[in-house]
Amino acid sequence: MVEQPFQTRLAEGMIRVYLSHDSVVGFAHQYPRGLMPPLIEGDTPAQTGKTFEPASAPRFRDLRSRMESGWVSELQQIVGLDRRSLPAIWDADFLLGPKLSSGADTYVLCEINASSTFAFPEYAMPTVAQAALERIRDLRPPKERTP
Repeated sequence: MVEQPFQTRLAEGMIRVYLSHDSVVGFAHQYPRGLMPPLIEGDTPAQTGKTFEPASAPRFRDLRSRMESGWVSELQQIVGLDRRSLPAIWDADFLLGPKLSSGADTYVLCEINASSTFAFPEYAMPTVAQAALERIRDLRPPKERTP
């Protein structure tokens, strides 16, 4: 467990990046109530809900690029996993960090989920299904040849 400073943009939600192996297959913008400070009488309740977006969502272009061209491969090197050893579906949650002077978002890793990753975006289903089928094929013993 790593101690992190409080993120002042927490009320703006969290971005979940869904991956299949090392490829981003979708996003969700959600508002995790469990991370929010308790409401004080008179406070306006925080937003709730989850909005799925495809991997091609322009809003998350930079985050996708960082995931696929750097962060995932760094994670693989640190933990010693090749591409095929990564889960068929997994996700990484990011809190919104301080905005850059350009107005662009920054992201702070919150957690990585490698099991019980459901629900995930419908856009991801074909890729996840294909990854699962490939994994099953990889695990099958080769057919014995008959003379």
